Amino acid sequence: MMEAYRYRDWSRLIGTPVEVWKDFELVRTGVVDDAMKDSSAIWLAADSAGGRALFAAAEGYEVWIRPQELGGKLCYKMAAALLPAAPQPAVRA
Repeated sequence: MMEAYRYRDWSRLIGTPVEVWKDFELVRTGVVDDAMKDSSAIWLAADSAGGRALFAAAEGYEVWIRPQELGGKLCYKMAAALLPAAPQPAVRA
């Protein structure tokens, strides 16, 4: 399993599994249900760990992502460029 890293652009994480941390402690894991465009807050979808939950950056929460191995022929394909609304590289003529 690959090492987790802090991800600051929360608005690009909708539909992505994440870890929510505060004060060096893991608070919850889950899939991002929604996020503010300015990355000030994030909602995790309801699951077996609890109901839908809101976490705000102003309260000290951090969001970490962990690239995961995919089944089949794909392997470690999670990349920032594949997340929704990712900036596309400039094309040079």
